[in-house]
Amino acid sequence: MHPILFTSARLSLAFLWITTAYASVFGDYNFGITVLASGGITGLFAKLCIFGGAALDMVIGLWLLTGIKVKACLLTQALVMIAYSLLLTWIDASFWNNPFGSLTKNIPLLFLIAILYEQANLKSKNKKAPR
Repeated sequence: MHPILFTSARLSLAFLWITTAYASVFGDYNFGITVLASGGITGLFAKLCIFGGAALDMVIGLWLLTGIKVKACLLTQALVMIAYSLLLTWIDASFWNNPFGSLTKNIPLLFLIAILYEQANLKSKNKKAPR
């Protein structure tokens, strides 16, 4: 993969995580509260989930921007996406049918993360190879 493509993909993922963090708090905050309430998560715990999730999303986005320990960041974001997907599926499986791809978009994103991980792996192996 060309280095510009790798960097562009990494930065696009950073954009996704950062805008999601922003939207969770400053966008339709009440939507998140409503979704969590439908899963029995209410009150202070729901607020902690929203703000904690937004903080986690922001950290992942900023981490991607730094380009430091990219493989660890890619694994972390894949695990977080899987956890979010499982939680939303448990709360309301109809999110899989959302025309805006609330959960279905996570499948191609996980493949993008896997491709970037493999590229980062190849890059680190090439640096270690004797010349």
